[in-house]
Amino acid sequence: MVKRVNKEKVLSAYKKLQSVVKQTPLQYDQYLSEKYKANIYLKREDLQVVRSFKLRGAYYSISELSEDDLAKGVICASAGNHAQGVAFACNEKQVMATIYMPNTTPAQKINQVKYFGGDYVNIVIEGDTFDECSQAAHEFGAENQMTFIEPYDDENVIAGQGSLSVEIHHSLTADGETADYVLVPIGGGGLISGVSAYVREAMPETKIVGVEPAGAASMKLTLDQGQPTALEKVNKFADGTAVGKVGDITFQYAKDNIDRIETVEEGKIAGTIIDLYTKQAIVAEPSGALTVSALDNMAEDLVGKTVVCIISGGNNDINRMAEIEEKALIYSGTKQYFVVNFPQRPGALREFVTDVLGPDDDIAKFEYTKKISRSNGPALVGILLGDYETLPGLLERLKNFDANYISVSESPTLYEFLV
Repeated sequence: MVKRVNKEKVLSAYKKLQSVVKQTPLQYDQYLSEKYKANIYLKREDLQVVRSFKLRGAYYSISELSEDDLAKGVICASAGNHAQGVAFACNEKQVMATIYMPNTTPAQKINQVKYFGGDYVNIVIEGDTFDECSQAAHEFGAENQMTFIEPYDDENVIAGQGSLSVEIHHSLTADGETADYVLVPIGGGGLISGVSAYVREAMPETKIVGVEPAGAASMKLTLDQGQPTALEKVNKFADGTAVGKVGDITFQYAKDNIDRIETVEEGKIAGTIIDLYTKQAIVAEPSGALTVSALDNMAEDLVGKTVVCIISGGNNDINRMAEIEEKALIYSGTKQYFVVNFPQRPGALREFVTDVLGPDDDIAKFEYTKKISRSNGPALVGILLGDYETLPGLLERLKNFDANYISVSESPTLYEFLV
């Protein structure tokens, strides 16, 4: 494949997008810099017009179409940020867009697409999965000669996404800085393809680090296999990067330009989301928190270095915060779930609280059904530890109370079933 996106192509996209997209800040982060003994900068695409970088690729791709193609309208399939980017771009350029979204799309995201698209967007809800939705969109687009705006595997989309790296470069140069590392989240690979295409020429001393959720590490699998390879299962917690198979085009850029890939567990991502909000007042979606989550993996290499983390988006549904907090607590070990057998007699729960819990521990969940004609009955108990370091002592006391207790937290399947 002859790759067409290079420094000049990205610069061309950057110039065309200047009057449309927001030049998001590259912020020095005091807290993270002190934590990792480095100079950590955050590229705040969560502050973009549609709260993600996706506007860049969508707008530039649409702007490169001919008048005849624009007159026929464009089409895309998306359950999130790409749909919002296409909707905003079409409203701005007064081009009709048909946007297919799967049945599982939350109403909040559908409403955002309507808001950004206004009268220039027609939303079609189709298919129980994204693959079914995308197939229907491609078929409809082909029948009606509409241009399909790909979410990542397209040269113009790649160039548009890469425009944010020009802003990073200009901001660093203005401060007399250069980056040792740029950390980029990976879904389908469009963002890291565009960023790496520019950085390789404009900032050759900088290393490109791709970051994926451990449950959707499709680029890592693809690079290991040497060709685009589909994951057997995709964890959708970090929905913006939950891609089962990267693009054929983006694979080529990644293969040539990425220096390393880091993967992050979903519980770690959840903890980072909470940390970003409580310490820096940043509302990041799971995929947007990926790069900051990966800093722990690289801590020894970062000392004294200048590091840029791309916060790719901030479209986080407030209704997910309870789920995010739960995942963070489970990952940190401060929240534990057990199945415990209780004697079926008065005072058993009081004994458990007195004999098993530590002074700073609390019961977060308790579900118990009395069994007829039995001396003991199982209960699901959730315990919130005051300090994770006290867990060994808790487990020892719990064993004395019920030698046959079951740790639910250690079994994902049992956790999903009971909690």
